[in-house]
Amino acid sequence: MANKRTFTVAVAALACTALLAAGCSSGGGDSGKAASGPIKIWYSNNAQEVAWGKATVAAWNTAHPDQQVTGEEIPAGTSSEEVISAAIAAGNAPCLVFNGSPSAISGWVKQGGLVPLNDFPDGVSYLESRSGAGVAAEYKSTDGKYYQLPWKSNPVMIFYNKDMFKAAGLDPDHPALSTYSDFLAAAQKLTSTGGAQYAIAPAPTNEFFQNWFDFYPLYIAESGGKALIENGGATFDDAAGKAVADFWSQIYAKGEAPKEKYNGDAFADKKAAMAIVGPWAISVYGSKVSWGAVPVPTSTGMAADQIHTFADSKTVSVFRACKNRQTAWDYLKFATDQANDGTLLNTTGQMPLRADLPTVYASYFSTHPEYTQFAQQAARTVEVPNVANGVAMWQDFRNGYLKSVVFGQQSTDQWLHDAAGTVASDIKK
Repeated sequence: MANKRTFTVAVAALACTALLAAGCSSGGGDSGKAASGPIKIWYSNNAQEVAWGKATVAAWNTAHPDQQVTGEEIPAGTSSEEVISAAIAAGNAPCLVFNGSPSAISGWVKQGGLVPLNDFPDGVSYLESRSGAGVAAEYKSTDGKYYQLPWKSNPVMIFYNKDMFKAAGLDPDHPALSTYSDFLAAAQKLTSTGGAQYAIAPAPTNEFFQNWFDFYPLYIAESGGKALIENGGATFDDAAGKAVADFWSQIYAKGEAPKEKYNGDAFADKKAAMAIVGPWAISVYGSKVSWGAVPVPTSTGMAADQIHTFADSKTVSVFRACKNRQTAWDYLKFATDQANDGTLLNTTGQMPLRADLPTVYASYFSTHPEYTQFAQQAARTVEVPNVANGVAMWQDFRNGYLKSVVFGQQSTDQWLHDAAGTVASDIKK
């Protein structure tokens, strides 16, 4: 599941002529906005989503012989975001991409690459009824329009290796990990007994999205559900931000997490006893690791049913290069209806961003109880803020985090203060 954490892949430039037959036009104009006909879509490159994508395309094509969908994995590139940006610039983006990052939406809108879903008569009503108006609001752009349909989430929690905990003398079924002090004590015991090389191993690298799997989930929890940016200003230069930064600083200072990149999956390879991951990890680690899962910690040990975390969601957008936009919209609704969302859940273990998820798919969760806590957690998530220059903002934030928290070259107080000014400036550019 490398795409969940690394958005793996190499930069690509596609020739528009190769896509014309599949519903892509050479420009970004609005001609053919309501047209129907063949379209091309991209989906993620992990095996489970590829299987879901192929099955969904096949079902549509059987029922719509005059509106055939051609689906393929997103092309290789440094990141999915760069590949999509390059396709927008070249005028050869597909009609739909089932792998959108909310942090990149503002940039794609600025490029003129996306169609507001408000353009479709039932666009807003479908989106808000499917996800719930409250959830949907997180994905609305600053101009009041929706350029992305919130599709699925992977609410992150702490996975832990029960065998390693038991070997270290820690309770493998009810581990004390809810407070920072308990977590740090457990981390010290895990490594000092030789049971684990590292207690936990978030990637100490500078990709803009890496803070979504270390600082950000814990900040969301500690702050009671704040996003990094709210009402146009930074939130994190506060007591909650300080507590989270100091927690991670102690982890790194004590050698409980690596300061160099681990080439592989440290949790799967049993080098680290814990990981911050979403429900996709159940199928990946299930046969390799005897695992348990608990909410991310807070300084005082907040009750599990009160903790918020990072959503790690993916969205779907309609691109302006698409000629047959009505088919694109109709296919998007088909692929995200209750039946196909249920198939996605069954195939991938990822949570469709639907209202009342545990109730809608009650039979699934009764037969897959290991996913239930993630479905419950999905009701208490926060996404990356939908702001201008989101990728640049996160990159600046990440650079400062590494300098201060990971490598200890700047006090956390100074970093938080400086970062608050930097990210606020980024979103106003």
